Amino acid sequence: MGQVKGGLPSPWSELGNPTRKKKVIIRQTFTKADTIRFVYAIMASLHLSLGPIPGHRPPKFRSALCAGDRQALFNRIAPVYDNLNDLLSLGQHRIWKRMAVSWSGAKEGDSVLDVCCGSGDLAFLLSEKVGTNGKVVGLDFSKEQLMVASSRQHLRLKSCYKNIVWVEGDALDIPFSDCYFDAITIGYGLRNVVDIHKAMAEMYRLLKPASKVSVLDFNKSTNPFSTSFQEWMIDNIVVPVASGYGLTPEYKYLKSSIQEFLTGKELEKLALQTGFSTAKHFEIGGGLMGNLVATR
Repeated sequence: MGQVKGGLPSPWSELGNPTRKKKVIIRQTFTKADTIRFVYAIMASLHLSLGPIPGHRPPKFRSALCAGDRQALFNRIAPVYDNLNDLLSLGQHRIWKRMAVSWSGAKEGDSVLDVCCGSGDLAFLLSEKVGTNGKVVGLDFSKEQLMVASSRQHLRLKSCYKNIVWVEGDALDIPFSDCYFDAITIGYGLRNVVDIHKAMAEMYRLLKPASKVSVLDFNKSTNPFSTSFQEWMIDNIVVPVASGYGLTPEYKYLKSSIQEFLTGKELEKLALQTGFSTAKHFEIGGGLMGNLVATR
């Protein structure tokens, strides 16, 4: 195994030989009609009583956040992050995350990385893919999110979850050597880094040849109707729900972060410019979400 950058020893012992499994393909069946029903279902759920976080005073944000601001933001939302994800997507985010992990190509015995792991959803799914002989690193710059992830890990009974190591770190300077991982995922994280180009280059550096990165995030559509619809959802559903938790400013940031993000074609171009041999962006969730799959 490689060494962690800076001369620190790897947190793992030597890995066993990976055993290949049959490739799993998940078909997207979430249509635009489903999207409309999805919106009405969310609106119907807004009658739920949502109490504010005790002692929390929402701060004011600039439209463009520096790294420190973003880190503080994710530390603040950590206690309610999972509940909000379930409520705002009616659980659909779990389907999208399974698709992202499937597209990563992670298999039994692999060493894999989840960048911007948050509370650990993708890391847990990756752990199930690589099994007890595999290893998973969940990396995030939010200590609060990692504490939530670690507590969730201790409450779960599957033996494969013991193979997860949580690392507090920067997505632009990940402390592992070149060609270290067999697969990488990043869910709703690339949009939030301060330098998307550098983050892509870092993930390319860490991947073994012919391995894949799977990037799940909100889709920045080139269709004016889809863009307007997405912004309407944020203004009229996402932010009002978040306000019940006292997190209005934090979730207003979502809209500007999508506006400043790259389209699917731009993400494909960036991946190829970074050095990836192939790159394909898929629109999922009725076009509200997108997933880039790039092969080194």
